[in-house]
Amino acid sequence: MDIRINDVLEMKKPHPCKTGDNKSFLVLRIGMDFRIRCLGCGHEVMIPRAKAEKNIRRLIRGGEVVFPQKKSPDNT
Repeated sequence: MDIRINDVLEMKKPHPCKTGDNKSFLVLRIGMDFRIRCLGCGHEVMIPRAKAEKNIRRLIRGGEVVFPQKKSPDNT
């Protein structure tokens, strides 16, 4: 999965902070681990790449949803 710095990840499970938009996280660092920041409370978390990619529901880059990709209608 092509994840870049400053992408917003919407995860399957919310951050336990219970404030604001607690399923969305900003990507601060990428590599074998991701450093992500909760957009609700600002708490930063290091999470293994495999675990993060498994739990991503939506990837937002520049205000556009990148993942999941919309399927084009079948013209057959």
